[in-house]
Formats: sequence, C-alpha cells, structure tokens
Amino acid sequence: MSNVCKMKVGVVGATGMVGQRFLTLLHEHPYFEVAALAASPRSAGKTYAEAVGNRWKLDIPMPEEYKDMIVVDAENDIEIMKEKCSFVFCAVDMKKDEVKALEEKYAKAEIPVVSNNSAHRWTPDVPMVIPEINPEHLAVIEAQKARLGTKRGFIAVKPNCSIQSYVPALTPLLKFKPTLVVATTYQAISGAGKTFKEWPEMIDNVIPYIGGEEEKSEQEPLRVWGKVENGVIVKAEAPLITTQCIRVPVTNGHTAAVFVKFENKPTKEEILQAWADFKGLPQELELPHAPAQFVTYFEEDNRPQAALDRDIYGGMGVTIGRLREDSYFDYKFVGLSHNTLRGAAGGAVLIAELLYRQGYFD
Repeated sequence: MSNVCKMKVGVVGATGMVGQRFLTLLHEHPYFEVAALAASPRSAGKTYAEAVGNRWKLDIPMPEEYKDMIVVDAENDIEIMKEKCSFVFCAVDMKKDEVKALEEKYAKAEIPVVSNNSAHRWTPDVPMVIPEINPEHLAVIEAQKARLGTKRGFIAVKPNCSIQSYVPALTPLLKFKPTLVVATTYQAISGAGKTFKEWPEMIDNVIPYIGGEEEKSEQEPLRVWGKVENGVIVKAEAPLITTQCIRVPVTNGHTAAVFVKFENKPTKEEILQAWADFKGLPQELELPHAPAQFVTYFEEDNRPQAALDRDIYGGMGVTIGRLREDSYFDYKFVGLSHNTLRGAAGGAVLIAELLYRQGYFD
C-alpha cells in the first residue's frame, strides 16, 4: 500500500512514553501515516525532536520522519489537527475531567479519537475494546454519535494495561462459568511512564500500591465481558474479581498470579484446548498488529518471564503458564502481557486497525 493510499492520522500527547510508542508502531504502518503531532503548550511550536529533548524513553531510536515535524497545541490547535488528520490517537497526561473534555472536543470537531486514556472507559456509549474479545461493542458508536451530534466523530478506548495479563486467559473459559477470580498483578515501571533512570527508588524495591489500579482491575473486565443494550454497554454481573496491584522493578511486562473457581469445573485439558483455540476478529482479518496466536501457553515451570516472553508476536501476544489445580480454588495460573504494547499503544493501534477495516473512519 503506497503512502498516497494511507489514512492520515495524528497523535495527541505525542511526547510522553505512550505517545512515543504510538509513533514507533505507526512508523511504516500499512494503513496509517502520521501527519500531525500535538502535545502541551510548552511543546507547541517546537520540532518533535526539540520537544522530546532527552526524554525519549524507548530502547529503539526515534524514527527520523518525526524529528522535524512541528508539534501543535493539543487543546488550541484542533482545527489544524482536523485539516491534517482523519482521526487521532490520544495519550495525554492531564486530569481525568480535562481528558474527557478534550476527547469530546475532538469528537465534536468530527475527528474520531482512539484513546489510551482512562477518562471515558465508563462513559456508557463509549466502547472499551480488546479487539479479540469484544469487537461487537463497537456497535455502540452509532448511539454515541447521536448523543454528540456528529457524523463521523466518536471516541473508542482501550482498557487498563493490568487486565490484559489475565482477561485474555479467562475469556475462553467463560463457558465454564467462573464465579470467583483472585488476581495479583506485578506491574512494570513503564506502566507509570517511568524508566529506572527517572525512578531510582524502584531499583531493588517493591511498592504494594498503585493508585486506582485495583478498582480498574476488578471492574473493567466486567465491562469488556458486557453487552450492548439500547445504545449503552451493560457490564457483566459475574465473576466476582478481587485484586492486588504491586509495582515491581521490571522495565516492561505486567505479570498476574490468578486463582479461579468455576461453577462447571473444566479439566486441565479442556482449559489448555480453549487457550490453544482462542482467536478473534483480528486474527481472522489478519490485522497488521494482530498476533498469530492470541494466547500462548508454556509447559515449562518457570515461564512466562517478563524478560523472555513479553515481546512475543511483537509484544501483542499474551503468555500463560503454571496451570495447575489448587487446594481451595479450582485452578491457578500465571499470565503476562507487554504493558506498553498490548496494554497501551499497541492495543489502541489494533483497535484503530479494526475500526479502519470495518469502515468506522469513512
């Protein structure tokens, strides 16, 4: 696909860690071409390289094509973004109510928004999507556009990065009716937008608290497993999920230790088969960032490991290991996902690829 055919896109919040991830993922993308970058007023008017300065946080270099692009003001230059872009990715670092207002402002300007932010995850007519799991939730966009009074402007969001280490593992097991899930997540420092250089307190340390994370980890899976009714998403009522979320000294990769009780207890073989067979619309459509295998199970006792397995299928696959029966619960296992790829920018890019193929940007 030549550049002439590619859809022009913008990145709002381009200077932060997730914004940087968006740009590396969109570099030479077959569907999309980055045409505009937006950030805070202090970055506006500078080239992207100047705006980022020494704050490039990824272990791969900044693509040359972005270095001389002039950054515009995310809040005050929406008309410029509209001229240059067919839709935008959003990963801004602002207060929740400010993010809500900004994303609605873009949508009302007829610029669709694919967001990494949490602000609209519980807006009833905004789809919160893991493309392999609940692509049908995109149907709620029509009701959202009616509310906003738009023809093509809308907001779609991805869920919290923490849940992607265990929700993909639990989803194909819903047919066995899980009733209780206990999950402890061990979350990488990049989930806070930090590196060890910026956060030396995390070296040789574990912090047993991440603000707001446990509520998200317990409630967002139920919304992902919910259904569209009368133009809104109605969350699922079960299973009951309780979590603890812990920050650990790992660069990338969120690990989850999960315990599950079922109404209809499956055999271990049935669980392994369900995981092996699990695929979704992204795999069927062969979307550019869809992993060939959504969840991969390791037989080895010491896997998955963040350092070894987080980059599977370009960081878009989810890995599982240590499935075994438990003395109180029915089963326990360990899951792992790359938090800034599958859990953040990559997950949003995959949503955009699905929206593109299904005609939502037309």
